Amino acid sequence: MSLLLQSIVLGVLLGGLYALLAAGLTLYFGVMRVVMIAHSAFLILAAYLAWWFSTETGIDPLVSLVATVPLFFLVGVGMQRLLIARLRPATMTMMSVLLTFAIALTIEGLLGYVFTGTQRRVRLSYGGGDFEVLGANIAVVKLIAFGLAAASLLALFLVLTRTKFGQALRATIQHPEAARLVGINTERIAGYGFGIGLATAAVGGTALSLDSTIYPSLHWHWIGPLMAIIVVGGLGSIPGAAIAAMVLGLGQSLLQIPLGTTWAQTFFYVALFLTLMLRPQGFFGGRLAQRF
Repeated sequence: MSLLLQSIVLGVLLGGLYALLAAGLTLYFGVMRVVMIAHSAFLILAAYLAWWFSTETGIDPLVSLVATVPLFFLVGVGMQRLLIARLRPATMTMMSVLLTFAIALTIEGLLGYVFTGTQRRVRLSYGGGDFEVLGANIAVVKLIAFGLAAASLLALFLVLTRTKFGQALRATIQHPEAARLVGINTERIAGYGFGIGLATAAVGGTALSLDSTIYPSLHWHWIGPLMAIIVVGGLGSIPGAAIAAMVLGLGQSLLQIPLGTTWAQTFFYVALFLTLMLRPQGFFGGRLAQRF
């Protein structure tokens, strides 16, 4: 029972982190129908920047977000306007896969050149030890990463539901033609949406660096599970992706008890297969996305 409780708590913490990591992918596809293969590469880039700030300058990784979040936002806006916007709408989805795949390879190569292939890990002076949650012992760094993910998702939720920009972005996601008819500059909104998606990668990568060893090719490990999350949740549905992330995080954590860590990873791909076979539009999209 103690092991089961600990697995449930770990699954919730893991699901919160997954939700943050997948939020950007959902925004890209929802706003522009872009399959952003390079999102996980930007996650690892952000993780390396957090490590660099921590080890080379002594700046806390959480404090470094003051620099990395605006930087990634500007890079995202620039990417959309200089690269993505030049793709033809008819071939946007297919060509975006090829383009962002090339960007992912470029980022991996640069990280390997600058930091070599040596594995790195952020060490927090206040992140050691365990903390008891509902009788389960959880590493402090996992709680910090979950808190960072929860705060970021709450901020994203408030931006999307409580601001005029959020209303315009949601309108662009739900019906771009109607949004243009009522005077919304969908091209500008698409750029800002892309920037926000990449800004979530800055936060997600920093959270990831707190509890994971990083190396340049690690992004290939993450892109599959993150794609599974947004498909199961419903492409373009942010709340759907959040629910799917929590469900898949819990499932993976619980399956580690009988199957072990390696085989538990296959839960994502089984869920993806079942979704494509039974409900290709996703299990948690539809009306949920419209209300959000």
